[in-house]
Amino acid sequence: VQLQAYGGGLVQPGGSLKLSCAASGATLGDYYVGWFRQAPGKEREWLSSISSSADSAESAFYAESIKGRFTISRDNAKNTVHLQMSTLNPEDTAVYYCAADNEEILGTPLVNPDEYEYWGQGTQVTVSS
Repeated sequence: VQLQAYGGGLVQPGGSLKLSCAASGATLGDYYVGWFRQAPGKEREWLSSISSSADSAESAFYAESIKGRFTISRDNAKNTVHLQMSTLNPEDTAVYYCAADNEEILGTPLVNPDEYEYWGQGTQVTVSS
């Protein structure tokens, strides 16, 4: 599966952005999908993930740092996973990546980047006035 992340840009503090992760070459619904970000000089940070179609509940998981501000969702018709981000602040400035894997443990978030086999190229999000 090939992934392409897009939707980043420059936004003012308090604003919102919606990132998208579009897949080609496979049905993204069959994959567990996660979003990460990496700020300059920092390690890649897990933000959120969503289970595959193997999980009828379509479980979503969130890091404490973004819980309540970010929402992950699937659009299976467009073979895409979204990350809706709101109440953004300068600390959210980073390159955002989507990733996918065809293995998961139901009910358990995959937070380690090494647990994902497929990666998108990243999209820059800059929060600044």
